[in-house]
Parts: sequence; C-alpha cells; structure tokens
Amino acid sequence: MSHVECTQRKIRTIISHSAVPEDPIHAENTLDWLLRLEPGADMALQIAALGHDVERALEDRRIQKRFYTDFDAFKAAHARNSADIMNEIMTACEVPQTIVDDVYQLICRHETGGDARSDLLRDVDSISFFDVNLPLYYKRNGREETFRRSIWGYRRISQRRKNVLSSIVYEHSELNVLLKDVIDIAQSDRTGT
Repeated sequence: MSHVECTQRKIRTIISHSAVPEDPIHAENTLDWLLRLEPGADMALQIAALGHDVERALEDRRIQKRFYTDFDAFKAAHARNSADIMNEIMTACEVPQTIVDDVYQLICRHETGGDARSDLLRDVDSISFFDVNLPLYYKRNGREETFRRSIWGYRRISQRRKNVLSSIVYEHSELNVLLKDVIDIAQSDRTGT
C-alpha cells in the first residue's frame, strides 16, 4: 500500500466514526468539489481536502465551539488541530516530509485562505457545506443558527466561485429560501444596498 493510500484509508476510518453524521459525506464531497473545480489538483491538496476536518471525528481531541467567544478563533483552533492530527497520520504512513508540510499548511489555512491553493481549499470546503452539510446542520440547529453560519460560509467563498451555489437545489423548499436569503443579504452587504 502506498503512503497516499495509507493516509486516505486512515482518514476515512477516523471520519467514519464521527458523531456528526455529515462528516464522512463532507470529506468526500469536498474532495469531489476540488477535483471538479481543479481536475489536476496535486496530491497534497487532495489529502488536505479529504482530511481538513478530521479533528471533528475524534471526541477526545475535538475543539469545542462553546469554549470560544469568537467564531473565527474557534475555526482557527479547529484548523490547527486538524493539521496536527493529519501530521501524525501522514508521518505514520511515511508520507514524504515535503507533502506533510504542504498538507499541514493547507489545512491550517483551510478556513481563511491566503494563497491560491489554500483559497481553493477554503472555497471547496464552503461549497461542500452548502451542498451536503446544510440540510443536517439546519435540522440540528434551526433556521437562525443555520442562517448565521451560512452567511459566514458564503462570505468566505471567493467571488469567482460563488456562482457554483446556483446549481444547488434542496429537497425542502425552506432550505432553498434560506440559501436565496443568504445570497441576497451577503450581496447587498457587498454592494451597500
């Protein structure tokens, strides 16, 4: 088994045990969106897309939002923790250090971006939230919290990739209305109207 196959297998095994039902779907869907938007994505980007949220699946190592008053600080801690865990996984699978370092940096920046590759990872993570996470997030958290989280997620997608969301249609009409409201509010904030 190659070091990449070993890494992917370990990620999928860990995430399959997550208490958050959409985590396994989100990991695979983020990778799918990466490959749709960037078919030639390198292996470090692919590993980062699959494992960017790995810490959420480890109850004893999971960062808990309730300990943070600032959502961005919580997300930064989550990203660093996932990067640390991925570092351990890749080291155990004997992934070359250059790839380990690259994946570490990508995952540390997956919430904020900062360069072309981490911006792409941030975008596909956000698109995947809208594509597969939002319905279950809504069911658990209700409209107000889902709306708040969706505004945050929409704003972080780069302008050139926001149009991807127009292809998302939910089974339940209230989610389609919510997404439309999110887009309308975020766009009006941007234009000052």
